[in-house]
Amino acid sequence: MNDRYSRQELFPPIGKGGQLALSRKHVLIIGAGALGTGSAEALIRAGVGKLTIADRDYVEWSNLQRQQLYTEKDALERIPKAAAAKKRLSEINSEVNVETHILDVEPNDLLKLSNDADLIIDATDNFDIRLMINDAALKKGIPWIYGACAGSYGITYTFIPGRTPCLNCLFESIPSVSMTCDSTGIISPAVMMVVSHQVSEAMKILIGDMNAVRQTLVSFDVWKNEYSAINVSRMKKSNCPSCGEEPKYPYLQFENQLKTAVLCGRDAVQIRPRHRGEINLDHMANHLRNHMDRVEKNPYLLSCQTGNHRIVLFKDGRALIHGTKDIKEAKSLYHRYFS
Repeated sequence: MNDRYSRQELFPPIGKGGQLALSRKHVLIIGAGALGTGSAEALIRAGVGKLTIADRDYVEWSNLQRQQLYTEKDALERIPKAAAAKKRLSEINSEVNVETHILDVEPNDLLKLSNDADLIIDATDNFDIRLMINDAALKKGIPWIYGACAGSYGITYTFIPGRTPCLNCLFESIPSVSMTCDSTGIISPAVMMVVSHQVSEAMKILIGDMNAVRQTLVSFDVWKNEYSAINVSRMKKSNCPSCGEEPKYPYLQFENQLKTAVLCGRDAVQIRPRHRGEINLDHMANHLRNHMDRVEKNPYLLSCQTGNHRIVLFKDGRALIHGTKDIKEAKSLYHRYFS
């Protein structure tokens, strides 16, 4: 396996020195959907030293069209994405330390997971978690790379603490990806284009070639053949509560944490309990069989059907209530069966 990275080492900006640097770096990826799986596989194949992935969801049939690490078996068994990703990534490159977490990431989790991270990659689907990533990265002084896509459109930007404006500075100026995969669909070339930008930027940062890092916010539409690159450096604000002269990191504060959320592009609501603790899925499954139409379980979660609603309960007490976008209705179902 001595020539595993030989073609990458032949690329002059990387060389053997860059490859050695890459092998000593730790990347944290938040989200294991389309962008997360694409970035994770590319970095694993490139020989990054350690990869940590956190994701709250499980594999479904609609994921298979663009989320490249997963199989039909994963969807059939509703395997959590983090668990399925770890298995596949370890098969691709056993030299890399892969750590995964089945977790709906909160601010405290971000701060812990990023303890020794050299870079954070955003592979999420909403601005609430991105703003948390932004504040955690600023507090720790860690670069992070934003990415989003829907339909045939994609957008990405690289944030460097102390050098670029932060997401909070740009929040009102970033083009809104108001479309969702559910309403507009998504084609894999748009995903691949965002992943290509994110991984290219990641490799530059990880080998220390900071002069090569792109300084523009890039957006494109691969179907309409549109591409733009905007210089946003002047948008850095001295009074920004996240990166200004007196940062307060507002999105790491408790009052800005969501306990319920309608999932992007999904007819579902996520509910997080106030206190996280491990649930005995065997005992819960036995209890629910007296109340539900159908109960199925794997080592990571249980799935149950009641009327038009499917409820998926994770070991940490977090639940996805499918079949509604009404938070009140979702909470009522959660409390009925799990409180």
